[in-house]
Amino acid sequence: MIELNSSQLRQLQLIELEMLVEVDRICKKCGIKYNIIAGTLLGAVRHGGFIPWDDDADVAMLRPEYEKFRKACKTELDKTRFIFQDHRNTKGYRWGYGKIRRKNTLFLREYQEHMPYFQGIFIDIFPLDGVPDNYFLRSIKNFECFCVRKILWSKVGKIAEKNFWKRQIYKMLDKLPEEKIFRYYHGMIRSANRKETRMVRILMFPTPNNEYGYYRCWYENSADMVFEGITFQGIKDYDSYLSFKFGEYMELPSEEKRKVHPVSSLKLINIEHESSFMNCK
Repeated sequence: MIELNSSQLRQLQLIELEMLVEVDRICKKCGIKYNIIAGTLLGAVRHGGFIPWDDDADVAMLRPEYEKFRKACKTELDKTRFIFQDHRNTKGYRWGYGKIRRKNTLFLREYQEHMPYFQGIFIDIFPLDGVPDNYFLRSIKNFECFCVRKILWSKVGKIAEKNFWKRQIYKMLDKLPEEKIFRYYHGMIRSANRKETRMVRILMFPTPNNEYGYYRCWYENSADMVFEGITFQGIKDYDSYLSFKFGEYMELPSEEKRKVHPVSSLKLINIEHESSFMNCK
């Protein structure tokens, strides 16, 4: 595994910042609502930019906005620099959300070296779908999401999992036809959006605090958030959201809890903060 030094990490962050600027540009041009979320929003609030040890960036959109963004990327995305990936346009892509990737880079995740698609430096674009407001029904939905997520993960899990028996289970799950898994997933999406619920979630990503969802209103009400000196859209009621997700979010975690993605191969390109973004805004 590669351990990034401070210079490499900062260069990685600036490449991700370049992609955030591109997402913001497309969304403004096409009237698409988005929010920076998770560690990216926390970084904006607590650090004014990236969390110093963070190596990724996260954007979320309610499902109708995500679908508009996905469509807009076909014509509006600067394809000289970026590509948009999700399971509908990228063969072998196993995740239930999208990524913007930077061309001419490499960010090869450990145990994902065999995945058959371009793996450049990326930011995640998460769609948010409705979940039941009733806690019991939401718990059942969470179990369904867990099962489908693990089936999709099996392509990696059959290699990455340390436990022998779990590895065998992943090997069996990996034999399930990919098209049938995603057909089922699309059925989940349709069902989740038949009516507007009070709570939403990323179906193919874990949720915190055993609540199995987030409040829709957080994503419907945005405000300007300054991140690395650039204004993006973020959750207006960030205090409620960050408290829900992280607890005492202004306190720095201990060093052992400062997680980074394990990377086996990395290729960076030189991005200068000032010169690169003045023409992108």
